[in-house]
Amino acid sequence: MALKQHSQPDLAKLSTLGLGGTAEIELTAGSEQDLDELCEFIMHTELRPFMLGRGSNLLCPDGHHDYALIRVQSPASPDRVEQDGKRLVLRAGAGQSLPGLLGWAQKAGLSGLENLTGIPGSVGGAVAMNAGSYGTEMKDVVTRIRLWTPAQGLFWKDASECRWGYRHFDPDITLGKCMIWEVEMALTETTTGAVKKGMKAIYAKKKETQPVAARSAGCIFKNPEGQSAGLLLDKAGFRGKTLGGVGFSELHANFLVNHGTGTSGQAVELIRQAREAVREQFDVNLETEVIFL
Repeated sequence: MALKQHSQPDLAKLSTLGLGGTAEIELTAGSEQDLDELCEFIMHTELRPFMLGRGSNLLCPDGHHDYALIRVQSPASPDRVEQDGKRLVLRAGAGQSLPGLLGWAQKAGLSGLENLTGIPGSVGGAVAMNAGSYGTEMKDVVTRIRLWTPAQGLFWKDASECRWGYRHFDPDITLGKCMIWEVEMALTETTTGAVKKGMKAIYAKKKETQPVAARSAGCIFKNPEGQSAGLLLDKAGFRGKTLGGVGFSELHANFLVNHGTGTSGQAVELIRQAREAVREQFDVNLETEVIFL
């Protein structure tokens, strides 16, 4: 398989928020052989490389930008690596859909990922952000990560050797930025019915309190220690507040939604206003969870 190249990719189509202009090129690696070609490209390009998953926590700028978007294409299903009693280790490609992985785990009767139900994005992106929900984070199930850098190529790193935090993952390497290629996770064997019941309950909770069907980038701000960003934004008057074609959700004040005619400029300005209002009213500096490309 040759490295796939796509010129002038539409950033709005590559993010769940659906905002943004265009990048210079999109590169998709689907095999280990493609990484050699990718290495050559990175070494000789003047474009800015950016590792992109499924764009579920991303705010892309309007206009055209000199980015080389780098993506991983992975098999739709993970591989079973080893099993010890009811503990099963599986290996998933970084480009695999996280909802797809959860669907596979449900059919296989494997528990451990239920609380992540409703989180869009890729497996690699979920690790890169240490995605979490209802008390479960990726760090709780990940055992090893296979990383790639142009200088070092592919190599495995134990999860215990990495630095994990709230919406934070640091592989603790000295060779600059790296790309996640594969992830190994340990799940627990149970029944399909039990896993399905757990996922259904979590999704029902989220549907009541989050705009799960809307064009959104998820939570815009991280929760300050001991506090809820959504509650602070609600008290500051930002629940349902709009600017142009974007607005904070009526269901959850920490979710920014694209109503169909929004621009990134409007989103950035509304985020700025929200942060400033919370700082002025509550003396709290909100830190963004969403990534600004």
